[in-house]
Amino acid sequence: MYRYDTYDHRFLAERVAQFRDQTRRFLSGELSEDEFRPLRLQNGLYIQKYAPMLRIAIPYGLLSSTQLRKLAHIGRKYDRGYGHFTTRQNVQFNWPRLEDVPDILAELASVEMHAIQTSGNCIRNITTDHFAGVAGDEIVDPRPYCELLRQWSTFHPEFAYLPRKFKIAVCGSQTDRAATQVHDIGVHALKDASGEVGFRVLVGGGLGRTPMIGHVIREFLPRQEILNYLDAILRVYNRFGRRDNKHKARIKILVKEMTPEIFARQVESEWERIKGGPATVPDAEIARLAEFYVPPPYEALSGADAAFRAALADNRGFGNWVRQNVFPHKVPSYAAVTVSLKKTGVPPGDATSDQLDALADLADAYSFGGVRVAHEQNLIFADVKQAALLALWGELKALGFATPNIGLLTDVICCPGGDFCSLANAKSIPIAEAIQRRFDDLDYLHDLGPLAVNISGCMNACGHHHVGNIGILGVDKNGQEWYQVSIGGEQGAQAALGRVIGPSFAAAAIPEVVAGLIEVYVERRHEDEQFSDTVHRLGIEPFRQRVYAPAH
Repeated sequence: MYRYDTYDHRFLAERVAQFRDQTRRFLSGELSEDEFRPLRLQNGLYIQKYAPMLRIAIPYGLLSSTQLRKLAHIGRKYDRGYGHFTTRQNVQFNWPRLEDVPDILAELASVEMHAIQTSGNCIRNITTDHFAGVAGDEIVDPRPYCELLRQWSTFHPEFAYLPRKFKIAVCGSQTDRAATQVHDIGVHALKDASGEVGFRVLVGGGLGRTPMIGHVIREFLPRQEILNYLDAILRVYNRFGRRDNKHKARIKILVKEMTPEIFARQVESEWERIKGGPATVPDAEIARLAEFYVPPPYEALSGADAAFRAALADNRGFGNWVRQNVFPHKVPSYAAVTVSLKKTGVPPGDATSDQLDALADLADAYSFGGVRVAHEQNLIFADVKQAALLALWGELKALGFATPNIGLLTDVICCPGGDFCSLANAKSIPIAEAIQRRFDDLDYLHDLGPLAVNISGCMNACGHHHVGNIGILGVDKNGQEWYQVSIGGEQGAQAALGRVIGPSFAAAAIPEVVAGLIEVYVERRHEDEQFSDTVHRLGIEPFRQRVYAPAH
């Protein structure tokens, strides 16, 4: 992974010192709340429902075991002994004291981490495929490009005060595991007829109050031009994006109102002006960044490990876990393991400090000291030998991290909701738990197959409910917490926004509403048809009728 140079270390040290003084001045009354707000937001600090919340950047989801131990320490010393992993591949602490935040930032800097640009109207954490570098369908490793974009966007003077927050996702594989179609900018690698690597560029995707699928504005961008082209997009956005109404300030609104065709012409015109200029990326720079992501020292193995095959045959629990939580690796006899943070009774995405310390030890023992954060709020060991999978499964079981539910109904994606967030209309975590308890039958879940449930506590859509096969949105109804349900959402290449099935439901009804939707699916699906396929074939009416029938 990327290692800081002298400039990076100095830059972070200066930022920590600056924020320490800003915090001191605020606490002493020298700065007003209005003056302090943009300063704390630049450093990832929110004021939530009950306490400050600090969001820490995990660039493109990569962590070392050393960094994981530091997060465990911060949770234990400065918070309530746990952290929450988000759909943006970041981690949040929900209970730090304001006066401790400068010390937390100093501790983060000691392990080459920070909280810069995890909030505010700027370019946020660059995200990518959590299987980057190990997936067999990879066209190019996206991590050097993610690092390039991270360095380009961090405190870029033109992009520090955009009309609204801005999110970029990069995908280097044939399968889009980075959700590029629902980001402000999606960058998807491909090769042209001559084998040259370039990018398809999408603009104007996003969820939240006005969900939209992104539009392709350039089918093939030479890789050397990636910074120039993204510069052009951001300049057009800065020039024409609205600042008078935050609900209409996202680039997706600008693209829709301008039309994708006219927006693309504006970008192309701006790009022509700067193409080939100082921001053009030479091959040598990509090669330099790629050196930070060289493969670890894999052993020369071939074919499936015999002991692994025997364990699959003899141990049903292990077999279920491998089927759901283990991803094929491009190196023979290795695998990528998803650590499920979705055990029933635990808020999705949460891990205690003790668990994080234990995971750091497992990363050292089994995966070359590396950990990834997935968009689905799980963690990844990307480089595990097949021969070690049985032992790793046993250790993960002891930690409560071996639930074989990745991609299944109980692998719920869920924002913190009304338990923490001051923006939320309703709680999310209790709804996730109620659904998990209602469907706590692994055999039934495996029979259902892949089924994504996403829950958001408000229209900001931090739980990505719009693209859940079943999406649940908390709404306020006369001061009460109710939940709107949508079906048919999808991520990936066939990205689609779910359709609301009708009036909202009380919290207590949600597990049976989900059960009713699934009943229709089981009764009427075709062989090998997944939930959203059935929804798209039948339409929402059969599902709507079932859940609004008098018995329900």
